[in-house]
Amino acid sequence: MLKEEVLVLIYFIATILILVFFVVVFFIAFQRRKNKLLIEQIEAEQAYEKELSRSQIEIQEHTLKNIAWELHDNIGQLLSVINLQINILSNKLPGGYDVEVNEIKGVVKQTVQEVRSLSKVLNNDVILKNGLIETLQVEVERLDRLGYLDVSFELIGKPVAIDNASEIIVFRILQESLSNVLRHAKASTLFILLHYKKKCLEITVIDNGKGFNLTEKSSGSGMETIRNRAALINAELNIESEIGKGTQILLKYNFKDDEASR
Repeated sequence: MLKEEVLVLIYFIATILILVFFVVVFFIAFQRRKNKLLIEQIEAEQAYEKELSRSQIEIQEHTLKNIAWELHDNIGQLLSVINLQINILSNKLPGGYDVEVNEIKGVVKQTVQEVRSLSKVLNNDVILKNGLIETLQVEVERLDRLGYLDVSFELIGKPVAIDNASEIIVFRILQESLSNVLRHAKASTLFILLHYKKKCLEITVIDNGKGFNLTEKSSGSGMETIRNRAALINAELNIESEIGKGTQILLKYNFKDDEASR
């Protein structure tokens, strides 16, 4: 009788253990399935956000290109007509107006130059044609001519050609950074460094402006645009800023295999 009770107890324990085993296996399988679904959902959301950002940037680029064409073709043409009219008018004016006429001519000439420079940095076709470095130099010279702050640009290392889409985005990040400095920083100096390393391009933008609080949730749409663009090309972005001590932006773009081997 005792033996039968022991066997029953053993069978009962074995049954319980088997049930526990199946419950654990089921729970683990359920958790894995749940985690997989969560990962797929997160990946789908990230892919959607990335595609949305890409679409927005494509629209922005198309808009900028149209603006560049308008500036170059229409505004530039109108300024040329104004310059021609001034030349005609100057021949009919008394000699006492030479100084004033020459000043107006100088302003028109400078405006034409600024419009042409601006149209170059807005048109992605021109950016691709001239390349990142030359286009950045045009932008630096344009900012320098404005006279708002002292701009310096340094290049270290041997330049590496990167793919067209990434090159446009890298330049737009730089352009947005410089624009933020002009609009918000109230800086007197701006330093830009392009450092081409073996496996990456490191870009540093430093200003001595008023800075901002990084802990605040929103630091402006400009910074958000920079972050979105950096994420599109899987670039590492680090922003350091402190009230009264300026801002430093570091962008690290890792070369793809075919870029690094060029």
